[in-house]
Amino acid sequence: MKYRSQILLAGAALAFLLFQGCAVGPNYQPPKTTAPAQWSAPQAGGETNLEPSLASWWKSFNDPQLDSLVERAVRTNQDLRIAEARVREARAFYRIASSQLWPTVDAGGSYARENQSKNQPVLGSLPMPSGIPFENNVYQAGFDASWEIDVFGGNRRSVEAGKAELAAAEFGRRNVLVTLLGEVARNYVELRGTQRRLEIATNNLKTQEEALALAENRFKNGLTSDLDVQQAATLLANTRAAIPMLESGIQAYIHRLGVLLGQPPEALLAELSAPAPIPSAPPLVPAGLPSDLLRRRPDIQLAERQLAASTARIGVATADLFPKFSLTGIAGYESTSASDWFSGGSKFWSLGPTVQWRIFDAGRIRANIRVQNARQEQALAAYEKTVLLSFEDVENSLVAYAKEQIRRRSLDDAVTSSQDSLHLANQLYANGLASFINVLDAERSLYQAQDALVQSDKAVTQNLISLYKALGGGWETLEQPSQLTQAQTPK
Repeated sequence: MKYRSQILLAGAALAFLLFQGCAVGPNYQPPKTTAPAQWSAPQAGGETNLEPSLASWWKSFNDPQLDSLVERAVRTNQDLRIAEARVREARAFYRIASSQLWPTVDAGGSYARENQSKNQPVLGSLPMPSGIPFENNVYQAGFDASWEIDVFGGNRRSVEAGKAELAAAEFGRRNVLVTLLGEVARNYVELRGTQRRLEIATNNLKTQEEALALAENRFKNGLTSDLDVQQAATLLANTRAAIPMLESGIQAYIHRLGVLLGQPPEALLAELSAPAPIPSAPPLVPAGLPSDLLRRRPDIQLAERQLAASTARIGVATADLFPKFSLTGIAGYESTSASDWFSGGSKFWSLGPTVQWRIFDAGRIRANIRVQNARQEQALAAYEKTVLLSFEDVENSLVAYAKEQIRRRSLDDAVTSSQDSLHLANQLYANGLASFINVLDAERSLYQAQDALVQSDKAVTQNLISLYKALGGGWETLEQPSQLTQAQTPK
């Protein structure tokens, strides 16, 4: 009999360990994603398939002002602070889920003055000697503990989901950081480009004012008609009308940069109002391979971790179909007198297992399982969509960056030709060999070509910024010590 009991106990222990090693619901398997071997876009703008160095991509523009803005934005931007708070929130939820694997112990104490009924069902039906006290003091102190044995793995699946959601929050923070870097750089380039456009408009304004003065002088001397004067005045008015719009744009970009740095909109006016060159792109831009994108872009990793969390939630819901086993106990001291409250005779305790199994809930548990399955399907589709969109972002950025450089070279040629045309038109007009309309057309063409060239310079740099952002770069260098690894095991 003794050996039989030992065998039964060993079998029960083995069965318990086997149950602890499994968990209901699907085991997560990362989705298999096939990436193209090469980018389909022609790499005609200095791009290469070499491993990109994206950790500090903004420094490739060699602009100390941009470097300073980026560093300050990372320290003070509100969106980034919100994302960091979400990581702390997810870490706390992960700790809450992990705590479900352990027992809970409560301590308590109480005092009460009680008066028992003399006519209670059992005691009141018996003959009772006189002098039995029905009114007493009751002193009680002790501990009670409860431990749900995670036989079917519902709690472990909850921990698995919490861990995945913590990782998703961390990748979400990185994604906010990548977006922030791109926004700071883009608005800075817009600012410098608009300042350059204002400078060109102002210079052309002076040239056109000189042309108008010349036309008026020739008209007064009877050498030309009033038509030349009116046409020169029209061109001058149109150029002057463009200046307020450019000045407004400059203010708006400075205000946006101020807010991105977590400051009042006007905080950077003194610092950024002076014109400076548009940051120029480096000659070579390593773009890497499409397969690199899956591990580098935070939004892809965010979507993958959300898929893992959704898969684990199916197991959490499925575990509700099965019974829940718990081990509960209580121990303490109880007495009617404070003098012997903690004596040996005042001890009490209780220990034993409990089982609870919901046998009817009108289909709620199974409906919840279907809910979690549907959410997992949504998360899978969202992950696949994110991967496709990331490939699209890079392909579009590669095309835009290469084609804009071709366009810029043509615009540069157009500016040179326009300058030559204006010089020749002025000479011919001064010698009476050409009409004033030729001078006006040449001035208009030069202004438009110069303005278009500046916008193309700006577009080249912005397209490169878009490419860096599409490649998922920037979060590595400015990354704070990762909280993800610190949360793998609850302390």
